[in-house]
Amino acid sequence: MENASSATARYSRGAVILHWLIAVLIVLNTVAAWVSEDMPKEDRSFIIGNHKAIGITIILLTLVRIAWRLTHQAPPLVDTLKAWEAALAKVTHVGFYFLMLALPLSGWAMSSSFSQGKPISMFGLFNMPALPVAYDKATNGMFHEMHEIGANLMVLLFVLHVVAALKHHWIDKDTTMRRMVPWLK
Repeated sequence: MENASSATARYSRGAVILHWLIAVLIVLNTVAAWVSEDMPKEDRSFIIGNHKAIGITIILLTLVRIAWRLTHQAPPLVDTLKAWEAALAKVTHVGFYFLMLALPLSGWAMSSSFSQGKPISMFGLFNMPALPVAYDKATNGMFHEMHEIGANLMVLLFVLHVVAALKHHWIDKDTTMRRMVPWLK
């Protein structure tokens, strides 16, 4: 049985906002990358330009989220979790943090290599400078492969995360999902 503190503990408002904002941006970027593949070059360039800007935004928001996490204690895991569930939750979260930085960084490096150092437009508001990487085919291919593998891992973690949250809510009937979903009381 859950104790009162873990049963009612919720993430802070800042953590919830950052969680959902980053999640929406990740889904948006994943869908944008998939749908742009078969588009005409001009449309694809527009979508990928925004994809790059969103990726850099994800890096910045992830850094804010890490700072928030370091200064605001997360609520304890619910008492009803099995040891393997608690371990998997921790590994999944570390994986998310790693990928929320590594995936957009590999994309930024790939763009920097492919464009031979041209900056990335941040929604037409300002430019982010290119990363100092080599401008050759091998370097670009390496970053492309890293980005693709990272994207596939992100999708896998995302599906695992959603399935686990739904399992806890509908099957286990514990408070795990309510801790992060603002409309669930």
